[in-house]
Amino acid sequence: MDLEKRLPEEPEPVRGSESVPEPAVRGGGCLVVALRLPVRIVVLVLVVPVRIVWDALVVCGRFVYDRALRPVGRALAWVGRGIGAVLVFLGKAVFVWPWVGLWRYVLTPLGLGLLWLGQVLVVAPAVWLYRWVLTPLGRGLAWLGRVLVVTPARWLYARVLTPLGHGIAWLARGVEAGVAWVLCGVWWVLRGVGLGVWWVARGVGLGVWWVVRGIGIVVGTLLRWIFVVPLVALWRWVLAPIGRGIALVAREIGDALGHAWRIAGHISRAVWGFLARLFRWTVVEPVRWVYRTVLTPVGHAARDVLWRPVAQGARAVGRAGRQALDAVRESARQARADVRRLLWGAPRAKVPVTRGPGARREPDTGRGRTLGSSTTALTKD
Repeated sequence: MDLEKRLPEEPEPVRGSESVPEPAVRGGGCLVVALRLPVRIVVLVLVVPVRIVWDALVVCGRFVYDRALRPVGRALAWVGRGIGAVLVFLGKAVFVWPWVGLWRYVLTPLGLGLLWLGQVLVVAPAVWLYRWVLTPLGRGLAWLGRVLVVTPARWLYARVLTPLGHGIAWLARGVEAGVAWVLCGVWWVLRGVGLGVWWVARGVGLGVWWVVRGIGIVVGTLLRWIFVVPLVALWRWVLAPIGRGIALVAREIGDALGHAWRIAGHISRAVWGFLARLFRWTVVEPVRWVYRTVLTPVGHAARDVLWRPVAQGARAVGRAGRQALDAVRESARQARADVRRLLWGAPRAKVPVTRGPGARREPDTGRGRTLGSSTTALTKD
């Protein structure tokens, strides 16, 4: 967390415009100003230790997050990605690839074979049956139906049913006209009776409505003066002022907390800066001074006076020891060679094999080689 907190800059008043002071905007007065300073002092005293502890916890938390949690999280993420890749590979190997192979190399060829068998054994015979058996049979049945059913039905409809229907329709229109005339007379009678009943019901309803309305006005007025007016007065003259006072106190406490938190940030920065300088002056600088002025010269002197001669002596002793060991090793090797020579004799000398134009397996004679001569041990005279 950045300890260098700055107070928010107050906006400058615009020239030429009337600016209202802050107490007037907030609706405060002398009581608010007198209450604000003690509240802010008390809140500042309570908030400063909290802010100091908070800054220390923030610094520790960031250090732990940057140095421990983030590397551990990255390692866990890398391990999780590896485990996920392994699980994906195992899942494909166990669940996907066997089914893909089964579908590709077993089910697909089997399905194609069954499709070919279905076309050969079912589709082709069905097409042949439809084309050469069912189609001619259907056409014959259709012609027979037209001859035996459709033509007689048309003649019956045109010559018998149509005239009979026209006669029945004329008779029905006459009956309908008579019934309509009778119903019209009945309608006029019923309409007059209904209008009379409606006017009577309307008058009774208006009377009942005015009675109920008067009773409602009286009851509403009584309820208003018994319940509503006291509740409005209680809200307006008691609860609302108390609420505004509580809101004012809460707003002032909130503002005091904000100011105290910002001021505590500056105080915390100053305190931790002082502690850091104090730690530097009391611990770091003395340790650095002791290291530079005491330990470094002592270490250099010990290195030049003690460690370098001791190291050179140790190297000389090691070199002499290695030379003595080499001499002893060479003496032991000669002794073993002498013992072998006494027990088993001198080793046979090896004839060096020369390579070149003069190295020939045949004897160097002036005669050429013939079939009757040989240089091997088995054919020499």
